[in-house]
Amino acid sequence: IVVHSATKYLGGHSDVVSGLAVVNSAELAEKIAFIQNSTGGVLGPFDSFLLIRGIKTLAVRMDRHVYNAEKAAQFLSEHDAVKNVYYPGLPGSQGYEVNLRQAKNGGAMISFELKDNYDINTFFENLQLVSLAESLGGVESLVCHPSSMTHASIPADIRKKVGITDGLIRLSVGIEQINDILGDIAQAIAKAERK
Repeated sequence: IVVHSATKYLGGHSDVVSGLAVVNSAELAEKIAFIQNSTGGVLGPFDSFLLIRGIKTLAVRMDRHVYNAEKAAQFLSEHDAVKNVYYPGLPGSQGYEVNLRQAKNGGAMISFELKDNYDINTFFENLQLVSLAESLGGVESLVCHPSSMTHASIPADIRKKVGITDGLIRLSVGIEQINDILGDIAQAIAKAERK
């Protein structure tokens, strides 16, 4: 059973909440369909319309998302203020070889950490194009601070053990012009440096 969030790229416009389960067995599909029918866990008509609408433009959106993400990952990896970049499409990064075998590209999600002499809250406050948000994967570029947002309920020692540091930033790269995205990130980093 593969469970997938359709809320993210399949919907793509940050306006629908949806998920799906995919199976390769008719027997298993029938069991899931029975549960779904008896519990009512199905999308309403308008949500279904939004999801179908998003799927129609998925390929062209993903082309731009990935193009921008590759440029952003390269930019961040070369920036003096950045301590670590986590992106499986970046040569030399952890998971790069596995990604080459399993995927066509590195996707559009990047995680990174600024060096200790940069204040991430000041970075977030100074972003103008890129927005701070919890739900990622839409057409717009968004950042998230996992340790205070999506993963805040997980004890700090467990977060640290799995690599979710207090300085970790997740960037969902959108489809805007790449120079606009990079320019916004660069100016916010410059303002975040502690003097």
